[in-house]
Amino acid sequence: MLSQKAKKRRKLIVPLKKHAGRSNQGKITVRHRGGGAKRLYRRVNFGQEPLDVEGTVVGIEYDPNRTADIALVEYKNGEVKYILAPQKMKEGDKIINAEKAEARPGNRMRLKNVPVGTVVCNIALHPDGKGKIVRSAGAGASVLAHEGKMTHLKMPSREVRKVASMCFATVGEVSNSEHRYRKIKKAGTSRKMGRRPVVRGSAMNPVDHPHGGGEGKAPIGMPAPKTPWGKIARGVRTRKRKQTDRYIIKRATKKKRSKK
Repeated sequence: MLSQKAKKRRKLIVPLKKHAGRSNQGKITVRHRGGGAKRLYRRVNFGQEPLDVEGTVVGIEYDPNRTADIALVEYKNGEVKYILAPQKMKEGDKIINAEKAEARPGNRMRLKNVPVGTVVCNIALHPDGKGKIVRSAGAGASVLAHEGKMTHLKMPSREVRKVASMCFATVGEVSNSEHRYRKIKKAGTSRKMGRRPVVRGSAMNPVDHPHGGGEGKAPIGMPAPKTPWGKIARGVRTRKRKQTDRYIIKRATKKKRSKK
C-alpha cells in the first residue's frame, strides 16, 4: 500500500526519455552526452498558481534533474505541487502566492511589492509568466530599487538589470548552496550523470579538429583556440538577444580572486 505522501506525489512524477544529445533526426547536436542513470521527471511549478491560497510544505526532496532541492506543497484547495525550495524552508512552513505577501522565504509575489534589499529567486520576465531566471542552487538576486514600472535587480553574475515590476518572484535564495563545493571524485560518477568522456582537440588528427596533428605534444599553432568546426572558442561574445540590452544597467563583472 502506498503512503498518503506517496499518493500525493504520484501525479507529479513522470517518465523522462533520454535523447543522448541527438536531434529529432538522430544527429548528435550536443557532444559528450549519453548513458547515465535512469531518472524520473518531477513536474515543478515555476509559476504562481494557485493565487491567494495558503499552502503547507509537506517535505523537502532531492531532484535528480536540477541542482536545487524541491519542496512538496499541499494547498488548502486540495492541490499538491512541487516548487523550488528556498534556503531555510522546512517541513511544516506556510507559504502563499499572492499579489502582495509577507517577505518570507517561499512566498511568491509581484516585484513591485518586494521590499528593497530583499533577495529573490525564480523570477519571471513577463507579468503572470513562469519563473525563468535565478533558479539554480544557491542563486539569488537582490532588489536594488523600484523605478516607475521597472524594478532594478542585481543578478548572481553581478549584472544589474531592469525587470517589469508586475512580474512575480519568490522571496529567498535557492536552496542547496553547498552544491558549488561538490567534487566529482571519479569518472564513474560523471558517467552516471550522463556525461561521456571528452577528448582533447590536440590529441586528434588534423581531419578531426583544428588543434590536431603535429609530432609529439605540439601547441595549437593559432592565435586563439577553436571549436571542431573552426569557430573561435574563447573570448567571443555569444549573446544573441540584443533587443533586451536596453534593460541592462550594468554589465556582469568577473569576480576577482583573493590574494593569499
